[in-house]
Amino acid sequence: MRIPTATYRIQFTPQFGFDNAKAIAAYLADLGISDLYASPIFKARSGSTHGYDIVDATQLNPELGTNESFDALVDEIQSLGMGWLQDIVPNHMAYSSENDYLMDILEHGPDSSYTDYFDISWNAPFGDRQERILAPLLGDFYGASLENGHIQLQYEQNGLTVNYYSLKLPLRLESYTKFITHNLGKLTRTLGRNHPDFIKLLGILYILKNVPSEVAGKQRQDQIAFIKGLVWELYTTNEAIHEFIDENIKTFNGEPGNSESFNLLDELLNDQFYRLAFWKVGAEEMNYRRFFTVNELISVKVEEVRVFNNTHSLIQKLVEEGKFTGLRIDHIDGLYNPIQYLERLREKMGDVYITVEKILEITEDLPKDWKIEGTSGYDFLNYVNGVFCQTENQSQFDKIYYNFIGSRVDYASIVKDKKHLILEKNLAGDIDSLALLLKNISSKYRYGNDFTLNGLKRAIAEVLTLFPIYRTYITPDGIGDSDRATIQEVISQAKEQTPLLQHELTFIEKLMLLEFDDSLTQTEREQWIYFVLRMQQYSGPLMAKGVEDTTLYVYNRLLSLNEVGGNPGHFGIDVTKFHAFNQQHQATWPHTMNTTATHDTKRGEDVRARLNVLSEIPDEWDQQVNTWSAINRGHRSVRHGFAIPDRNDEYFLYQTLVGAFPFAEHEHASFVERVKDYIIKAIREAKVHTAWLRPDSEYEEACTSFIEKVLDPAISKEFLEAFRPFQQRIAEYGIFNSLSQTLLKITAPGVPDLYQGTELWELSLVDPDNRRPVDFEQRRTYLSAIREQAKTDILGLIQELLNDKTDGRIKLFLTAQLLQARTNYVSLFQDGDYLPLEVQGTYANHIIAFARREGNQTAIAIAPRFLTSLIQPGENPLGESWQDTHLQLPSGTSHTWKNVLTQQSLKSTETLSIAAALAHFPVALLVSD
Repeated sequence: MRIPTATYRIQFTPQFGFDNAKAIAAYLADLGISDLYASPIFKARSGSTHGYDIVDATQLNPELGTNESFDALVDEIQSLGMGWLQDIVPNHMAYSSENDYLMDILEHGPDSSYTDYFDISWNAPFGDRQERILAPLLGDFYGASLENGHIQLQYEQNGLTVNYYSLKLPLRLESYTKFITHNLGKLTRTLGRNHPDFIKLLGILYILKNVPSEVAGKQRQDQIAFIKGLVWELYTTNEAIHEFIDENIKTFNGEPGNSESFNLLDELLNDQFYRLAFWKVGAEEMNYRRFFTVNELISVKVEEVRVFNNTHSLIQKLVEEGKFTGLRIDHIDGLYNPIQYLERLREKMGDVYITVEKILEITEDLPKDWKIEGTSGYDFLNYVNGVFCQTENQSQFDKIYYNFIGSRVDYASIVKDKKHLILEKNLAGDIDSLALLLKNISSKYRYGNDFTLNGLKRAIAEVLTLFPIYRTYITPDGIGDSDRATIQEVISQAKEQTPLLQHELTFIEKLMLLEFDDSLTQTEREQWIYFVLRMQQYSGPLMAKGVEDTTLYVYNRLLSLNEVGGNPGHFGIDVTKFHAFNQQHQATWPHTMNTTATHDTKRGEDVRARLNVLSEIPDEWDQQVNTWSAINRGHRSVRHGFAIPDRNDEYFLYQTLVGAFPFAEHEHASFVERVKDYIIKAIREAKVHTAWLRPDSEYEEACTSFIEKVLDPAISKEFLEAFRPFQQRIAEYGIFNSLSQTLLKITAPGVPDLYQGTELWELSLVDPDNRRPVDFEQRRTYLSAIREQAKTDILGLIQELLNDKTDGRIKLFLTAQLLQARTNYVSLFQDGDYLPLEVQGTYANHIIAFARREGNQTAIAIAPRFLTSLIQPGENPLGESWQDTHLQLPSGTSHTWKNVLTQQSLKSTETLSIAAALAHFPVALLVSD
């Protein structure tokens, strides 16, 4: 198995394709990257900027380049000794006209060859819901969309379609009869009954009315294609028939303002296998499983062997050819049976590097029986971020936050409230489906006969709401001890909080723990298991939407902690827990990924590094934020006696400005627009005053107006004069946090992952802001100059970088030096033991230090933190700043060391002076000489 030394995540888009990646491959290799880590590159919806809306996993995305340009990129990275880690998406595909598999189902219904491909009600083995597949893709109510003429019938070579802007859905074959027979008498009079083409048309109608019901699959498709071909031939060769069809299209499409004129199209639409609906309908009525709450992403039944084999055929081919050397699995928790999926994947792909996108709570670990190398790194992100938050200041931050917003809030309570909100507003239809399934099961037992649908729904909602982790992994083979304990604890809490649902909750517990009655038939056992596995698929989406996409925009005590997979209820992480986490990783998941930024993170890694500085200076932060608010009071709007933005949103905004304000002057204008876009997304995600389902334009406009005013020097001179010096000071301390974070990521157990562009300062906000184009030419030029000067005058280079930290070259230098060290000492960093080091002296709590040891080789990483009490603004945390602070070295180590960052040598005894180790650079990586 090829284990990456370091990965670099590329977000492929139509504007950045295979040729663009080929052009930067040499730069990545020079930086020290071993493996290109690619966003999904399979055929996606046209114009996709992320690649997760796949329409065909058996093809490369033509918008990224040709097969030849892909092969040229692979040849280039292989010539540089690099591998390819590919992000794959087994859980879902795009609900799109470009998804031929789905369009086949919508056209042919149960007779489609692909009915087992998607997770729709027709596929439920114990369900009886056969209603039309919901297509909640309209921007307005169905009736309004229809009568405004936005839904239109169209005819082309492939047949009749219903069009709604870019959406194009096929009509079932039986609809052609209704369409062709409309006003057929007029065509009879025009052509005459004995005209050969008219007789052909009658023959087509006869075939349409007499398609045998037993004809299905490929045979039916061939027959339909034959019929469509005959109609198209008549349409293109006979002018009268051409005019007849065009006139019918016009008639069916109706006239806006004349409601009755849309009756024909309405009847035609009612006769389809799908039901067009306003997109908001998907929140309350749902008969297919989605990715989270995204109507445009329909879930795939990858648990079906045929579906698995098809959707992974190209992936397997590229693995076998050695073009893909690793796989990253997107949203593993969305799958029906993740364990089964991973076993099949390992069997198909062989001994290839595999990680999964998996959110782990602070005390949670990956299932040990998963045959993978680890996660994509969110667990590491939250641990490494947490150690830069000064935990002892929690109570002061509570007080600052509560005083500013004018109320006391509890994180756990907000999580529960927001999960309930998501269940009621966004997942109601999905929970209905679970409740119906449970009702069907319970009605077969005397102890469940009196359960009502409403009671079961409330019980399911309570269980899902209280789930402390993303999901359990119960399988038909049984339940593990950890999952058993989770289920029992959740049910116990649910019974305390909803005592009227004791019996329903006991029944759910019985099912979830697979406590089968002896009297159950095999079919009934399978029905229990089916419910349990389905139930597990919804705790993850609820956690993601309730916590990540709602609570993290509402609970704003310290925004650096509001990150994917994080728990801002914990005010930072104790350094001993950080060490324990790394030791466990080295013992159990030594090749897991370590990341600090991804395409999904809520804010850039250097935004978090800045905001963590605030945790060190609560009194000053309190004074500053209240001063700003007082200055800006006149810029807030007032509606019904309440100010906009509200105090919580205002607090959120000030932290955002402190964290993301750009270093470069020329970026200020675009920054205002970026923050305005960001705040709209943030307040909609918060779902307090506005939301995606019910936008409040007045509140949103007042917020963006507030931002424009406070960032306009002509209007807010007083605020900016108060804000900028403080923000610049935080940014400077944030630089040192960022350097320490970079050191820890690249030297800790695991594979360091860099998100595109983060080798310079990464001050992005949430997507799509973090998918902006990266200036690779600037980075290439910087790296080349750094490499050249380092050969002859490395200390002079370092001094220059320290004198001008804001351009990011100092972070690039550190990244390149650390990656070079990982390359030079591969075995040490991949397999070496992790030894926490004891720090003593005046500033002991300001140093995080550990050793990596393999055989007689040792490396020591030294990362400072909490520098506001150690140096003044404008100073560097070097040399004598550290006074008597020192490390206790592991027994048996060398007394001669080389700092691989500065190339300087130093001596030690049983202790190592921090002042000596950090004589020239703010962090250190020492390797025994």
